[in-house]
Amino acid sequence: MVTIDQSDGFRIVIYTNDHAPAQVHIINSDGEAKFNLCGPSGAPELVWAIGMKRSSVRKAMRIVKANSAAYLEEWRKIHG
Repeated sequence: MVTIDQSDGFRIVIYTNDHAPAQVHIINSDGEAKFNLCGPSGAPELVWAIGMKRSSVRKAMRIVKANSAAYLEEWRKIHG
């Protein structure tokens, strides 16, 4: 697991043994959420959230949307 960013109480990580599609996991004190960086529409999409409050999921989505290009670049550095 590589932490690629920290923002507003969230830690954004990419698992080194993960698989395509490109994705990030966002972790905070409530729980964890997984986001695909390029969903069917081309925009990031929530895959699942465990233990995370809805307000935290919405905030995490805003972070992913604002930084998706940089996160995708990090994904490619790790996974090729």
